[in-house]
Amino acid sequence: MKTFKIEVPDRSMEQVIQAKIDNLNKPKGSLGVLEELAMQICLVQQTLQPALTHPCHLLLGGDHGIEREGVSVSPREVTWQQMINFTRGGGGVNMFCRQHGFDLSIVDVGVDYDLSPYPAILNRKIARGTKNFLYESAMSEDEYNESIRVGCELVDACKEKGCNIVSIGEMGIGNTSPSSIWMHLFCNIPLEECIGAGSGLNNDGIRHKYEVLSRAVARSSSALSRAVANSTLYTLHSTPDEVIAYFGGFEMVAAIGAMLRAAELRMLVLVDGFIMTACALAATRLYPASQHYMIFCHCGDESGHRRMLDALHARPLLNLGLRLGEGTGALCAYPLIDSAVRMVNEMNNFDNARITKYF
Repeated sequence: MKTFKIEVPDRSMEQVIQAKIDNLNKPKGSLGVLEELAMQICLVQQTLQPALTHPCHLLLGGDHGIEREGVSVSPREVTWQQMINFTRGGGGVNMFCRQHGFDLSIVDVGVDYDLSPYPAILNRKIARGTKNFLYESAMSEDEYNESIRVGCELVDACKEKGCNIVSIGEMGIGNTSPSSIWMHLFCNIPLEECIGAGSGLNNDGIRHKYEVLSRAVARSSSALSRAVANSTLYTLHSTPDEVIAYFGGFEMVAAIGAMLRAAELRMLVLVDGFIMTACALAATRLYPASQHYMIFCHCGDESGHRRMLDALHARPLLNLGLRLGEGTGALCAYPLIDSAVRMVNEMNNFDNARITKYF
């Protein structure tokens, strides 16, 4: 099992950075969240002149065995159909990557379809979808480790291109289900408060989804090494790795690997909506220091997303009602991050502008 060396950014520069931000020719604190972003980025990069270089977006695709239980309004084939659509530049993720200058990688980590005829899709397929966690673990230990390795490899490739900021998106019908369970187990929030409409379930569909996931969590108690049926705080009963592997999707675990490797390399990680926030949550349960490198970009419409962000003490940059996935919320937030960096590097200060500093 891979281990990561993720360090909390050295805060010895904090006062110097704050002094530079406060001396920009503006009222103290008047640029709000941009100032907080600037501080985070300067600390991660350990510099007073931060830079964003060669931004990369990883779009990870995978299918889920639990989808067979009717927990999503979208059929399984939408995963592979959308993956092919992305190769033609026709998805929301394509548009936003073009708009904001992101290098897009489309990656098959576990789609239940042969995508080998499409050279624009990187083939990192671990299996044709996970197993159905209503009855058994979604993946084996070997598959879990391979998923983590794939995420690391993808980030290493980004780093070699000169990237220091990476965003991650997903394409996988049914992946709000494992996200809801991770939220339930890692945050100790009642399961019914973690389940939403996904891609468009009605009230009956949400009720069915809750019943299926409740049975899955209860049945997992005999498989997770020290778990109990009522799913109280997971830390008392099983390890984060076990919980992640039992319920997760290949694309989700690869995203966790990517986040952890990016943090290890001191890269910024842009976190998208509900599913990627669940992956960030899981990553922080494995390595708490990884959160210092994460920028939470969007709070979506999925029920419980705000509560999961609150559990992480994370304040998202945007709340646009997006629920597309693909990493679109992270991409939409990028101009704000760019503005924070430009603020530090390009705004004049009181001395040079010959403006009286009045505080």
